[in-house]
Amino acid sequence: MGNKKIERFSDNINQSLFRFAKYNEKRAMMGGYSNYSYWRSTFNVFCKNRLALFLLLIIILLVSFTIIQPYLPNQKSPTEISIDPKTNIQYVNHPPNKEFLFGTNSIGQDLWARIWSGTRTSLFIGILVGIWEAIIGIVIGALWGYIRRLDRLITEIYNVVNNIPTTIVLVLFTYILRPSIGTMIFAMCATGWLGMARFVRNQIIIIRDREYNLASRTLGTPNRRIISRNLLPYLVSVIMLRLALAIPAAIGSEVFLTYIGLGLPVSIPSLGNLINEGRLVIMNSTLRYQLIFPAIILSIITISFYVIGNVFADAADPRNHI
Repeated sequence: MGNKKIERFSDNINQSLFRFAKYNEKRAMMGGYSNYSYWRSTFNVFCKNRLALFLLLIIILLVSFTIIQPYLPNQKSPTEISIDPKTNIQYVNHPPNKEFLFGTNSIGQDLWARIWSGTRTSLFIGILVGIWEAIIGIVIGALWGYIRRLDRLITEIYNVVNNIPTTIVLVLFTYILRPSIGTMIFAMCATGWLGMARFVRNQIIIIRDREYNLASRTLGTPNRRIISRNLLPYLVSVIMLRLALAIPAAIGSEVFLTYIGLGLPVSIPSLGNLINEGRLVIMNSTLRYQLIFPAIILSIITISFYVIGNVFADAADPRNHI
């Protein structure tokens, strides 16, 4: 009955007004095309936060300046002791002026040169430790959370290493090995991956048995591909947040070790050394600049990475994309 009605309706239509569409493979592909890009959308959402953009610009300028500063004209060496040519006496605790923009320390070294050299050192340590924590922590955490037969083994290793306080590990390494940048980085990397690995493992356990992952395993997809394509992209936002926070955390550890006398030697400027030196003269109001300047640089780095990491994590969350 329905077919007769359709035929009667089609007979009453003027066929000259219509034509049959032929199948075109290219046009069919274009019908399902979308120019959506996850990273472009993430960038657009991130750019809407003006504070994060401003702090990102500050970090870029800060890092760029620390790199080019030694090559600028009229720059002093961070270890050079400045001497007054008239009196042949060291410029001890000289306040900031045109020649010494940040003043000098207790033995006549230029704080301008030492602060930028110390910033280079601390950023180098922080970035290397942060990258190491991200790579090792993500790899171990992904294997720990997805491959069930490795769960017991990695859990026992984690419990053994994690039960040793991080401060004790840092102190032991700095006592056993010669104080240097390499020793500092090695000591921080020895236990720094634990937090990232534990975090990634917990997140993967939550999503590993979802329907799309079960379907991938049923179709014979290798574990490596499931982890890299199905699981880790889901964790991009939180991983980037922890990576951004790992850099100032490493710098804070370096400052702490120097504060307790186990950091880098005085001959290697770092923000930890400079803050420790400034702490000793904080009670003298005329010498507080020796603590204020490095503390400001450290605060800018810490706050900037914290805000940028949080904003980027929100921007990378697909729920915030249009």
